[in-house]
Amino acid sequence: MKQAIAVVTVLAAIIVIWYVAAVGLNAKWVKDQAARAGEEVTFSHIVAQTMVQDRPVLPAPHQVAVGLWEGFAGQKVTSKRSLVYHGWVTLSATLLGFAIGTAAGIFLAVGIVNSRAMDLSIMPWAIASQTIPILAIAPMVIVVLASMGIKGLLPKAIIAAYLSFFPVLVGMVKGLRAPDNGQLDLLKTYHANASQGFWKLRLPSSMPYLFASLKVGVAASLVGTIVAELPAGATAGLGARLLSGSYYGQTVQIWSALFTAAALAAVLVMIVGRVETRVLKRMGMAQ
Repeated sequence: MKQAIAVVTVLAAIIVIWYVAAVGLNAKWVKDQAARAGEEVTFSHIVAQTMVQDRPVLPAPHQVAVGLWEGFAGQKVTSKRSLVYHGWVTLSATLLGFAIGTAAGIFLAVGIVNSRAMDLSIMPWAIASQTIPILAIAPMVIVVLASMGIKGLLPKAIIAAYLSFFPVLVGMVKGLRAPDNGQLDLLKTYHANASQGFWKLRLPSSMPYLFASLKVGVAASLVGTIVAELPAGATAGLGARLLSGSYYGQTVQIWSALFTAAALAAVLVMIVGRVETRVLKRMGMAQ
């Protein structure tokens, strides 16, 4: 009960601050309109007008709520104005990119742990790859792949994989190296070979680290997909909604797409968390 009250209190405070900010940022337009008409403007008039602007600088919470309702319930799911449609386009590329990034991260982590040469060669390049801004990488990847005739889902998935593989790689390397020397020596006394040591000790020990990385990776995949949709001239996807909203000054559309992306990321992280709980419980590593 106390936790619920705390959450509601924080949420209410955020909404109040949001409304105050909306009035402050949108008031200039109301004052300018009144000045042009030669009219005096009162505070109550400013508040009323800032709540109903078509293209506010900062939409009020109720305007974003209406935009979300119209995007989800007010359109057919196949409509180009539906947030369900655009969310699915983004989600499909996100999941594909997440799968590619996860597979690449796990594969490289296994190689790095078992090979000194890969540790010295691959790991520095993996770290260096993350210093390049994704906004610089995405257009190049999109253009190069488009010149090869590869368009649509795959280029966006590659960008998503680029952002998601690194957390998985780092977490998996940490997890595979988690067993201490005592545990490794115990396996040697049982004459276990490297393969048995991997499957019976290293891999189980890496599961908590892996799932923590997957939560970061799936959120990063979503970010990568949205970023990839921006330079691609995409007409579908949450990134496309953000781009078209910025072109035409539709700030309510922008905020609706942002909230949809945030909700989608939260759902994906929750799904990974549920899988983590079941897997670790089945392995006897969680209550």
